[in-house]
Amino acid sequence: MALESLTGKRILVTRSASQTAKLSEALRSLRCIPVEVPVLEIVPPESYAPLDNALTHLDRFDWLILTSTNTLRAISVRCQRFAVNPALAEGLKVAAIGQATAEAARGFGFNVDLVPNDQVAEALVETLKGKVSGTRVLLLRAAIARDVIPDALRAAGAQVDVVDAYRNVMPAAAPELLRAALQQGIDAASFTSSSSVTHLAEASHAASIPFPFAGVAAISIGPITSQTLRDHDWAPAAEASPSDIPGLVRALASHFSTL
Repeated sequence: MALESLTGKRILVTRSASQTAKLSEALRSLRCIPVEVPVLEIVPPESYAPLDNALTHLDRFDWLILTSTNTLRAISVRCQRFAVNPALAEGLKVAAIGQATAEAARGFGFNVDLVPNDQVAEALVETLKGKVSGTRVLLLRAAIARDVIPDALRAAGAQVDVVDAYRNVMPAAAPELLRAALQQGIDAASFTSSSSVTHLAEASHAASIPFPFAGVAAISIGPITSQTLRDHDWAPAAEASPSDIPGLVRALASHFSTL
């Protein structure tokens, strides 16, 4: 990898403040300058009641789907509060989207039965849909999310309970941080989810900044995020494969090495 093409490149990092470290450290290792403007903040759901009820009755379900490390962090706190040991949920099988989510789940005590090859909802559906007919599935996720998983699994004959584990909101400081970052200049913007695209667009609007940013390359973590970028008239310059942080960093490096 030719570091000369990356040295000094300023890369916008849009992850939540609690999740920037891994990506920022990887960028520094390539001699890039991470410019951290968190446009996502993880906050509790409107009510914990549905989540608490589901977690304290895990034995009602045949499958539990964990969609992200954010989901796992949210439910681990509630499990600890109610002394719920997920490993004791008799008959419960667990599916996780992404190796990072699966590893975190195992660390908390979940026995993970299924991890799709690709870190996207469609890959989970393809792997799981032949296994859920006649079962009850608990899907824990962000309050606003695509309905790919519940719609497909219901069509496959499953009863799906969708429960909010957390909400994504835009931090109040995001517009001003974004304005300052753009004044100093950025070479590329990294996107780790569709929410990071929509929230950055919201922050730009609040700061009266045209979106997308002229002359800035968009680097996407995967096909769903890429489509959201296109929906905002920002064609991604590169897309990660696989859809994870190391893949995103490789996509960024590949983009600049070809310029």
